[in-house]
Amino acid sequence: MDSSTRRHPRAYIGSFTSAGGRGITTAALDPRTGALSALHHTDDTVVNPSFLALAPAGGLLYAVSETDRGAVAALRLDGTGPAGNPGAGNPAVDAFPALLGTPVPVEGAGPTHLAVTGDRLCTANYTSGSVSVLPLRADGAPGAPVRTHQHRGRGPVAERQEGPHAHGVAPDPSGRWLLCTDLGTDSVWIYDLRDAEAHAGPRPYREVLLRPGTGPRHLAFGPAPSRDRRTAARRAYVVNELDSTVTTCSWDPLRGALEPLGETRLVPPERAAAANHPSALALAPDGRFAWAANRGDDSITVLDLASSALPERVATVPCGGCWPRDLAVHPAGHRLYAANERSGDVTWFGVDPATWIPVAAGSLPAPSASCVVIEPAAGA
Repeated sequence: MDSSTRRHPRAYIGSFTSAGGRGITTAALDPRTGALSALHHTDDTVVNPSFLALAPAGGLLYAVSETDRGAVAALRLDGTGPAGNPGAGNPAVDAFPALLGTPVPVEGAGPTHLAVTGDRLCTANYTSGSVSVLPLRADGAPGAPVRTHQHRGRGPVAERQEGPHAHGVAPDPSGRWLLCTDLGTDSVWIYDLRDAEAHAGPRPYREVLLRPGTGPRHLAFGPAPSRDRRTAARRAYVVNELDSTVTTCSWDPLRGALEPLGETRLVPPERAAAANHPSALALAPDGRFAWAANRGDDSITVLDLASSALPERVATVPCGGCWPRDLAVHPAGHRLYAANERSGDVTWFGVDPATWIPVAAGSLPAPSASCVVIEPAAGA
């Protein structure tokens, strides 16, 4: 690609339009400094696009519509402008997200999270406490039939755990399993995707209980703790919203077995009594460190994943705003981005290569920011 068609790599920022957000913001990412600059907003094209995910093969962006009548949308990133017309003679420069078809209902309320696995799109529906699986058409758009599974159960925190609240979905690296964290049931539900038959939908393989009152929110997979090639075991890390911890689990993809091993607190002891609700967990590309966002403490915790059996908290730094709802790591690992919902901005950080501690470098206004994703092709 010559200089006439080359564009900066992109970041995409989700938001709550019902709280003043501008839909999905497309931002250029300076490959030298990591700075973001806004290029385009979808505004009300999708209502409350609070969580976003890029298609693994590129070219598409998926968004939830976090409403009582929840839906998902696919948006093209292939050179079609915001009104569905080619960019002004230079699609590589002028391409912005454009709807591919109309948003599709997920038959669940309040979808907060989604993930693509193979030819399916999966959502965690917080309000209804269910998981939905939608087939993807040849063009990548979600279609019918939608299959859902309703979770059951509750937890001891009455005001937050009166019933199930599915919050995050994470396909395992093998692609066979889907894991769903449920804040309301204090558990991780494991689905065998081979059983997601057209007539029956997803069927849970097993439910793994975590400590009561933890409130599992999101899950991320890390590498195996050992280099023993005879085992496929990995680590899975669950960030808990209600008690400011991360639960480390072993994950065996051969058996679909998740085993909790222990917990790590995310805030220092002197701040543990204050209200805090962790949101996102992001791993460094090599899996040796992770960062967790703390809403209330308004901080980012740095976790060393490699030095001991359980993650060790090595630092806690300000998030650069208020209520960090999501984190994204630059593909090269040397920058971190935080979507701060209540201060309405996305802060970017340089990451010290010796300590992995983020250092704030700038911010972009983004009202009611809820999510940020970075293109895999972003510059080094």
